[in-house]
Amino acid sequence: MITRMSMSIDMFAYEFMTNAFAAAGIVAVVSGLTGFFLVMRGQTFAGHALSHIGFAGATGAGLIGLAPLWGLVGFTVAAGVLMGLLSERLSNRDVAIGVILALALGFGLLFLHYYTSFATQATALLFGNVLAVDRVMIVTLAALGTVTLIALAAIMRPLIFASLQPELAEAKGVPLRFISTAFLAIVALAVSACAQIVGVLLVFTLMVGPPAAAQRVTSGLWSGLILSAALALAEAWLGIAMAFYTDWPVSFCIALLSALAYFAALAWPSPRATHAHAH
Repeated sequence: MITRMSMSIDMFAYEFMTNAFAAAGIVAVVSGLTGFFLVMRGQTFAGHALSHIGFAGATGAGLIGLAPLWGLVGFTVAAGVLMGLLSERLSNRDVAIGVILALALGFGLLFLHYYTSFATQATALLFGNVLAVDRVMIVTLAALGTVTLIALAAIMRPLIFASLQPELAEAKGVPLRFISTAFLAIVALAVSACAQIVGVLLVFTLMVGPPAAAQRVTSGLWSGLILSAALALAEAWLGIAMAFYTDWPVSFCIALLSALAYFAALAWPSPRATHAHAH
């Protein structure tokens, strides 16, 4: 018991660890809640694409001397809005996303070609570096997270309606294109924050893994949202602790826990199937 206590004290004796826990906590909750709707709408490819597009924005920002985060936010929000406007119908969506993704990755490569000194920062962007987060970044992430969740709450009712019954929602006058565009802009903000923790290549770990697991285990909206946020938070914090004691990369630990949670959820009996069996 004493050794376990001293282990936890040791971990939090370092400021970079308390900063990492604070930043990961904010990002995990935002990712878990936003990702829930991303998975529900079957738009995980869009989330994946936005994170890669953000890489081009971050490298471009580095090229002109801005903080990479603002390039990441600018590019992902612009791409999210463009995707929403280009793809009103689901059938065209993946094509539009694929074209924008390919173009943005090309730009990322071009910017990196002209700014080779950015290479080490680029690695951190791709794979995340939560242990390098400072107090200023925590405040920035908190502000970004707050804006994201307020915006999500504002469109939540029409978003759920448009996601579950798009034809009926359109007939009732719900502006589908506006809702879709606004939602992708919100996802872009969440992706930008998430990339600071796990990197653009592993955004899936916090934005798709926990919500997908939660939707396998629960059938209710609120219980699903709470479980999704709780899983993301647990995976982020356990991942940091695991990395501290094993010396493995933090992003790998979080990705591993996310995958394990999802596989465990797959083995869980579906609530819908259980409900049907009971009847």
